[in-house]
Amino acid sequence: MPDFGGKSNARGAALGLTSMAIYATHDVIIKHLGQTYSPVQIVFFAALLSFPLLSVILLNDKREGSLRPVHPGWVVGRVVTTVVTGLCAFYAFSTLPLAQVYPLLFAMPLLVTVFSIPILGERVGIHRWAAVILGLIGVVIVVRPGQAELAPGHFAAMTAAVTGALASVIVRKIGSEERSVVLLLSPLLGNVIVMAILLPFVWQPLQIADLGLMAVIAMFGLTASFLQILAYRAGEAAIVAPMQYSQILWAVFYGWIIFHESVDIPTLVGAGVVILSGIYIVIRETRVSTNQPVLRTRGRSETATAPRSSLLGRVLGLRAPNSRS
Repeated sequence: MPDFGGKSNARGAALGLTSMAIYATHDVIIKHLGQTYSPVQIVFFAALLSFPLLSVILLNDKREGSLRPVHPGWVVGRVVTTVVTGLCAFYAFSTLPLAQVYPLLFAMPLLVTVFSIPILGERVGIHRWAAVILGLIGVVIVVRPGQAELAPGHFAAMTAAVTGALASVIVRKIGSEERSVVLLLSPLLGNVIVMAILLPFVWQPLQIADLGLMAVIAMFGLTASFLQILAYRAGEAAIVAPMQYSQILWAVFYGWIIFHESVDIPTLVGAGVVILSGIYIVIRETRVSTNQPVLRTRGRSETATAPRSSLLGRVLGLRAPNSRS
């Protein structure tokens, strides 16, 4: 496996930006398919088509052990939260303008900070609490309850942020004791099983070209996760982590060019508030705190098509220095 030696923040930032551009394109394909198919159908086939790619990668894990989880309760909890995250995020992308989805999903790092207190026993100071509260105010600005009509997609995106944060904190809780194979395969299997049960209720005849696009979603999710691993190996986490917010730029661009979506001022203001609070938490964790739940989250919410990059890196032997799952 390659060894990048010393840190290069420019290279790390470039890899992080590329990863987020691929993720944004991944989300655009979801939105395109969502005009025809239920998120259940999209998740099912995207997860199913992820199996061959991920199976090849998992062959790299030579550690002995069974697939029986050490902490079955936590593993099941993570499967449930990951399934809900993917389904809700796919629904939000399918039904809302892209520029409205991302600010709501960007609340996930703020919620990771909150959930790390009861689940991991970590301490959060007044500065990070203030940033969390400010970020949640930004979410309210985007949603504008009472001024703009709330759609089911808004609730779905907020639910995805909550469950994505819970799934991330659970991995931190059990990641050092569970095999990477268990942690990577269980959400994928969970998605396939749950979506297969729901599929007959939402089935739409599937075009071959659209099946190909679902395979592209699976490929893009793994590719973007792999580039995130390289980004965190190449650059410092404090530089790479904020690159995830570049997705809002892609949302504005793709929304305007492909879907003819416009962006209003409150959405941009709310997104800016959420992004600034998230960046402040990253800076605070880097310079002051020994508790770093957000920095160790390393990127986007985990879904069926986008496995957690730290776990993927562990299997590939490409873990970022000093990183923990």
